[in-house]
Amino acid sequence: MLLHVQDLHAHYGKSHILHGVTFDMEEADIVCLLGRNGSGRSTTLKAMMGWLPPTQGSVVLKGRELAGRSAHGIARSGLGYVPEDRLVFPNLTVEENLHMGILPGVEGAPKWRLEDMFTYFPRLKERRDQRAGTMSGGEQQMLTMCRTLLGNPLVVLIDEPTEGLAPKIVDVVSEVIRDIHSRGVGVLLVEQKMSMALKVARRVLVMGHGEVVFAGPPEDMRNRADIRRDWLEVA
Repeated sequence: MLLHVQDLHAHYGKSHILHGVTFDMEEADIVCLLGRNGSGRSTTLKAMMGWLPPTQGSVVLKGRELAGRSAHGIARSGLGYVPEDRLVFPNLTVEENLHMGILPGVEGAPKWRLEDMFTYFPRLKERRDQRAGTMSGGEQQMLTMCRTLLGNPLVVLIDEPTEGLAPKIVDVVSEVIRDIHSRGVGVLLVEQKMSMALKVARRVLVMGHGEVVFAGPPEDMRNRADIRRDWLEVA
């Protein structure tokens, strides 16, 4: 077992958002979190990463409890995070942003080099001296993903990686996610585009009202019209 999340609860002030999220990830798994807006998908990632301290529950990565630790401590323990809003350092260059993400990593985590990132996204190499704040949204998404990988994580949490991206870039991101998996990194993906999610995921979790309401392989998801109707489709 690579990652075990058990009975995770989280609040924004008095609003109870997560109501006992529970799931597992095997070694080098690709798991996609699906659900309508407001179902708790992004909050799950933030609670796991310590950006929103959970009020109850457990997050265990390779036998190490992460819940209650600081976000930077969690990152050093092998959990990486690509936030939806990218959060590049706008006044630093592309290469300086990438260097900000470099961590030694934990034992057993695949090791990534700057040149690996430039191979994935040649555009970043072309713009390595450009300030990150002047780049397009798609380029910033590439940069944030690469910066996270340079932390050498065991598992990377990716929130809405294709939001606002051109179709060609979506295809590139999909291939990168597959390659990350092939290198031995677990991927927990929040994605709005169900077609893309079902192509890359090995397992699907559907969230509703702050908890997991379905878990299974993509094939089962395709055959569950009731789950899609009740928890994913917008009337």
